[in-house]
Amino acid sequence: MPGAFARQVIAWQRSHGRHALPWQGTRDPYRVWLSEIMLQQTQVATVLVYYERFLQRFPDVQSLAAAAQDEVLALWSGLGYYSRARNLHRCAQAVVAEHGGRFPARSETLATLPGIGRSTAAAIAAFCFGERVAILDGNVKRVLTRVLGFDGDLAVAAQERALWERATALLPDSGIEAYTQGLMDLGATLCLARSPQCLLCPVSEGCTAAREGRPERYPVKTRKLKRSKREHLWLWLHWGERLWLVQRPDSGVWAGLWSLPEFDTADALGEASAGWPGEGEALPSFTHVLTHLDWTLHPRRWTLPAHTAAKRAAQIVSPWPSGRWFTLDEALGAGLPAPLRKLLLQPR
Repeated sequence: MPGAFARQVIAWQRSHGRHALPWQGTRDPYRVWLSEIMLQQTQVATVLVYYERFLQRFPDVQSLAAAAQDEVLALWSGLGYYSRARNLHRCAQAVVAEHGGRFPARSETLATLPGIGRSTAAAIAAFCFGERVAILDGNVKRVLTRVLGFDGDLAVAAQERALWERATALLPDSGIEAYTQGLMDLGATLCLARSPQCLLCPVSEGCTAAREGRPERYPVKTRKLKRSKREHLWLWLHWGERLWLVQRPDSGVWAGLWSLPEFDTADALGEASAGWPGEGEALPSFTHVLTHLDWTLHPRRWTLPAHTAAKRAAQIVSPWPSGRWFTLDEALGAGLPAPLRKLLLQPR
């Protein structure tokens, strides 16, 4: 089976797979790495726009390594999962500082770099250096568990390791690039999580899940992500043509991005703003849905009179030493959470 499966995947990819994506047809590890990081938990259609914009500003690993993190986060703003952007920046700096500006050719070494896991390292090594090594991203896990009828619980480390071993055993002796891309393409276009297109699949005859008629039961992963809820008030503070933003901590949600000061309750905001000149205005509340969190935000816009003295304005914002005043254009050019960018762009 292993040889036949790989041949079917390679033949299908060459005739029916995806060939026009901008990161294909290159052995430049910088471009492949960038696409792989962006494609983690993000749809191709969304990545296309960001990928081209990113390359225009950072055409190589040296220019990315030399950039300020704020600029990297600003270009990433709206793509989500911002730890990817921070690790992207750290990885570029490591490649320049520790590897002379050249990505290592072996997957084992690539996996030691910031933000590059085993599967991403394998994809870069396979596509750019022809290394015969297995990948196991979310799409490929779905394809292989269905084909193999692998019903081990992937929430258990031992079962994940077992699937890696099975994936490695299926590798072809040659054509690793087309095989790797073929598995990705099958997972993205035919072997979908819901409503898989088994009648069009080139490996359906040997697929255990198709034979059972229950492809949706694979892969098995019992540990469910626990969702939580959070609620805050957002202070949108204006002074003349500027607004006050604070840089979020280096860990947690939206780490390192610029955002509005937060308050747990209306009473806390009322206490903090007691005696401030100007007036406040409640804006429509909304809930921002993250992977693990439903975050309800209540924006409150407070406009200080334009003639407010600089010393008084400095006193007002003194509780947020990590903040600074931005013009609207400066704010939109910074790394902002997507809901804040949307809020700032709303007509007043």
